[in-house]
Amino acid sequence: MASQRTPLARVRGLGSAKEGTGHFWKQRVTAVSNIFLVCALIYILAKLAGQDHATVRAALAHPLYALPILALVISGTIHMRLGMQTIIEDYVHSEGPKVAALMLNTFFAIAVGLTCVFAVLKLSFGS
Repeated sequence: MASQRTPLARVRGLGSAKEGTGHFWKQRVTAVSNIFLVCALIYILAKLAGQDHATVRAALAHPLYALPILALVISGTIHMRLGMQTIIEDYVHSEGPKVAALMLNTFFAIAVGLTCVFAVLKLSFGS
């Protein structure tokens, strides 16, 4: 069966968009990091369960609690954007709506990430 790829594409080993492999690996790396970071979040939540508000605020001000939560927010937001990008690219076939959806996806991920980072930093540094 003949390949539909151009000779140059076969030599370079790149797909049509030239970024499929990078996108694949970013998705996998964020997925693996999310496993460990969600486990850290579950540990933090279990340790703080039943504590009063002041104790929770004091604990979340400590870098050992705040940094894994921030890392989870960043990794989770990137993973969310990449996953939705794949869905949009696969299922939205018209070019105009696809571009609009991809832009909205990026803006939404940035808004969610910034809001979560702001909340964690506000808890960490006090209000």
